[in-house]
Amino acid sequence: MCFREEELESFLELFDQVKPKIESFPGCSKVDLVQDRKDSSTLMTISIWEDETSLEAYRHSDLFEKTWKKTKAKFSDRPEAWSVDRIK
Repeated sequence: MCFREEELESFLELFDQVKPKIESFPGCSKVDLVQDRKDSSTLMTISIWEDETSLEAYRHSDLFEKTWKKTKAKFSDRPEAWSVDRIK
């Protein structure tokens, strides 16, 4: 996710507020926030889910809807999302 510079701090505050709620969502094991070393306004969340069903339930939840609405208003560019499988 690429954020407008003036929105970065408010996103970090939002993330701190919702991280415990996301991690307590059924099927979520962990949520981390990482930052690009060369561009501090580029961040990525890494979340670990038990299965696709749990992730989809979260994506259709009120928590996701409200958080995403607040988050996307802070972007400077179109976000990307990937779902990956751990192979080792």
